[in-house]
Amino acid sequence: MTTTAPTAAKPRTGTDPLATYLAYAETEQAPGGHEGGEAGAESSTVLTAASPFGGAPEALHSRIVDRVEAARDELRALAVALFEDPEIGFEEHRSVARIAELLAAGGHQVETGSFGLPTAFRASVGSGSPHFAIVAEYDALPGIGHACGHNIIAAVAAGAFAALAPEVAALGGKLSIIGTPAEEGGGGKEHVLRAGGFDGVDAAGMVHPSVGSEVSPIYGSGTSGVRRLRVRYHGRAGHAAASPQLGLNALDAVVTAYQSIAQLRQHILPIDRIHGIITNGGAAANVVPDLAEAEFLVRSSEIDTLRVLTERVIDALEAAALATGTTAEIDVDFEPPYLPLKPNVLLTKHWARRLETRGRDVPLTPARVRLGGPSTDMGNVSWAIPAVHPALGLGGPADVAPHNAAFAESTVEPPAIDALVDAAIALAGLAADYLADGGLRAAVREEFDANGGVRRWTS
Repeated sequence: MTTTAPTAAKPRTGTDPLATYLAYAETEQAPGGHEGGEAGAESSTVLTAASPFGGAPEALHSRIVDRVEAARDELRALAVALFEDPEIGFEEHRSVARIAELLAAGGHQVETGSFGLPTAFRASVGSGSPHFAIVAEYDALPGIGHACGHNIIAAVAAGAFAALAPEVAALGGKLSIIGTPAEEGGGGKEHVLRAGGFDGVDAAGMVHPSVGSEVSPIYGSGTSGVRRLRVRYHGRAGHAAASPQLGLNALDAVVTAYQSIAQLRQHILPIDRIHGIITNGGAAANVVPDLAEAEFLVRSSEIDTLRVLTERVIDALEAAALATGTTAEIDVDFEPPYLPLKPNVLLTKHWARRLETRGRDVPLTPARVRLGGPSTDMGNVSWAIPAVHPALGLGGPADVAPHNAAFAESTVEPPAIDALVDAAIALAGLAADYLADGGLRAAVREEFDANGGVRRWTS
């Protein structure tokens, strides 16, 4: 008898995250942590709530307050109208028309269909630099409407722009409102960025609703980046009873991939998240599925760790195909990636200063360490220009958080309208301080450059 030595299997190695994870650990232990700190005004080891810059005169801020309060009913009506008629991403035609109507009533020309996107818009007053952009969102979630409160975001943005616009001629520079569709999926702001919509803008800001009475802190208020992956496994159909040996089971590949990713969760950073669903598991139980599909979202709060985590998930998807004899068709970033938010601390301090005049306390640092978290395409903007994206609770029940249908209902209650007014006043006040104070603008840019400057996504 002749025996043949087995052929050695070709070594297969996946992504080794060790170097990236060690670098992350070292950064976490460094003074100031991975969130970074502002440059120039203070050391990253010293956290204070105060800004050394005066901003705009108090008389101007008083006029902003008066204008927003006078527009309370109109802003409430806008928020309610969007709530009652929610539209999903890239389909927000009536929503844009309502926002444009409110702005036009104040004498502003609104361009709709901006940046090659039918449901984007912009309006501006003034010219040149400095240029501050107030950012609006208005898309709803499928099936549960404005459960993320984008109806409030739109009204805050419109109110802030309308309140500050009359002051821009005296302040100098330019103020814009930029309407960005499809934040809930579709990456509207990334599309606007790619179309040059933020070219010439020096800084930007928006406000997001939150749960209960929460106010996001001055330091440590970033978000996770997110990448989307879709996988299709192609196998070979067969009779599940008579000749299963002739089939290659695509559903087995999906299940193997899902379980592999579940096992991966034990060995990732606490700032990482992976979640997914099986979107197609076959057509009939007595047929070996020749096609099965799944989608996964990969999140992390740092660009480098997001990249490594994505590579590890891709390794698992490819390995599942190898294990089952199927082939994997992997679509990475079928929607634009959302980058981790890097809020500008100095700008955040001026938001906090104005919000505190409304009787709301803004915490300096988080009450607890945030492990993982949601994502926003405002993160992409924050890597292109200095930006802020603070959150303000709408006063609803503490156990009703965004992406819950009950949260949508809370957006039209009286406490939410009070929060809307306060947020519009604070956002307009922040923009006024930025336009009025050259020293503040220089320090904001210095902080932005020190924290990485313009860093666009590269896969």
